[in-house]
Amino acid sequence: MKSHRRSLLRLIVGGSALPTLSWGALTEYAYALDYPTRPVHIIVGFPAGTSSDITARLLAQRLSEQLGQQFVVENRTGAGINVAADSVVHASGDGYTLLWITQTNAINATLYDTLNFDFVRDIQPIAGILRVPAVMMVNPSVPANTVAEFIAYAKANPGKINMSSPGIGSINHVAGELFNMMAGVKLTHIPYRSSQFPDLLSGQVQITFNPLPSSLDFIRAGKLRGLAVTSAMRSDALPNLPTLGEFLPGYEATAWFGIGAPKSTPAAVVEKLNKESTRPSLMRSSRAA
Repeated sequence: MKSHRRSLLRLIVGGSALPTLSWGALTEYAYALDYPTRPVHIIVGFPAGTSSDITARLLAQRLSEQLGQQFVVENRTGAGINVAADSVVHASGDGYTLLWITQTNAINATLYDTLNFDFVRDIQPIAGILRVPAVMMVNPSVPANTVAEFIAYAKANPGKINMSSPGIGSINHVAGELFNMMAGVKLTHIPYRSSQFPDLLSGQVQITFNPLPSSLDFIRAGKLRGLAVTSAMRSDALPNLPTLGEFLPGYEATAWFGIGAPKSTPAAVVEKLNKESTRPSLMRSSRAA
């Protein structure tokens, strides 16, 4: 760090960089060299235990190790994750408040007409972190061991099967509605602000289309039954599960995760975070979830 500062001072004092770099750019570069000097908060719009929460915590742990300051995950749920997005949009653009971004943020831009922000305009993207399939999984009491059996069961019980999600516009919700449309069934959507899993495990709701990272433990422990993955290809993590496309040709839905920051965040800080958050070791840790 000291050598970087000495090099920067030589450029400034010697004037060699002044014809091409403004004072503002040099100041921003110096700010990024020291960044971060205090804890950084990653705001997640989903509750603890969800795939977003799990993956964000993995990333936070590795960034803390790489950059020498704590990266802390904060779960701020509500309004289809718009509470989290709004809080980051209106935070200081100093790099110390980041937003965990998912496909739900993009979906919400089309679902809500009265947001206090424009997501594309007000949030600066930093990096894409991971893309994963969802898993169609049911409570073990559901009398279906295959997708075909479940479709037959759902057609015989229209509107009587509850489908859980962590909120309107989540991948669980959208993947489930796509399934409704393509399979010709009617599952009743039950959005949760807190964790969906207690009711799913107890059988109060019967099915969810949940991202892979927070599904694996339940399936491996036999607490929930996986029927299929929603990606176009089978998943290495659950190689025995077919894709939904094998039963419903053309079906595909995936979840993606990334991080962003307020639009005024210095470009040099964004570049530094992009470099650190997309290191191969970070991606391997995230996929291991």
